[in-house]
Amino acid sequence: MEPVLEVKIGCLFAMLVVTLVCGLIPICFKWFQIEAARGRHRQVLSLLGCISAGIFLGAGFMHMTAEALEGIESEIRKVMMQNRTESGGNSSGDANSASTDYPYGELIISLGFFLVFFLESLALQCCPGAHRGSKVQEEEVGGAHVLGLHSHGSLPSPSQSPFRALILLLSLSFHSVFEGLAVGLQTTVVATVQLCLAVLAHKGLIVFGVGLRLVQVGTAPRWAVFYILSFALMSPLGVAIGLAVAGGDSEGGQGLAQAVLEGVAAGTFLYVTFLEILPRELAAPEAPMLKWACVTVGFAFMALIALWA
Repeated sequence: MEPVLEVKIGCLFAMLVVTLVCGLIPICFKWFQIEAARGRHRQVLSLLGCISAGIFLGAGFMHMTAEALEGIESEIRKVMMQNRTESGGNSSGDANSASTDYPYGELIISLGFFLVFFLESLALQCCPGAHRGSKVQEEEVGGAHVLGLHSHGSLPSPSQSPFRALILLLSLSFHSVFEGLAVGLQTTVVATVQLCLAVLAHKGLIVFGVGLRLVQVGTAPRWAVFYILSFALMSPLGVAIGLAVAGGDSEGGQGLAQAVLEGVAAGTFLYVTFLEILPRELAAPEAPMLKWACVTVGFAFMALIALWA
């Protein structure tokens, strides 16, 4: 067996194990269940949730969106160059420049955002009774009233939260497959190890936040474990696909299709981050500056990792 192949198989199992361990920690330990938390314990969990919100925010902007924009721009340029070559260079330079300068990446990411917005609006239209608050939400908002404080609006409903958690997992799963695919397509041992470590550096933090999010929205333990297991298999699946197609290229629009899917996934991720995660963590008005600091710390972690990932 070739050394590169051995390293790739090792990376496959490393991604699986790290994702499972980090994702199952919040699910398997009752300490992370906010329903049973009181006093300082509840406050610590709330601040931990703010850190995870910052991690998701950083992952959305510094990793998923940045990589999607780079990939889409690169593929659009390849298509333009191919069209120019096929036409023998007779096409208008101004038209090509205008086509290249158009913000296709931002448009595709926005389409992902509005796709989830449409699906959720459709679900709420078909199920108008989905706006009732959950027990946890009532406790959090009620606690704010006991302290004589006000709440900045209602938290996401119990029907919305599992739906958005599922969308979060789907968007991250798309991204994880492409990350694994990139690892599987590397041609040297050094490049494979470096990319795998970069992926694991931010993947562990993100999947921990996912597990914490599943617990906080009240997902049944067996379903939470199933979600984390499914998510953990995505990067190894990408590595396996990369091994199967190693040596090939992105002809036939495959590279463009991958870039578009990454853009849509980034848009859905941003939707869940801004309309589910951040509003939930910032709904209660206690310690606003401390919450801001925790969100900033989470974002700073991902921004720092982006230097290598």
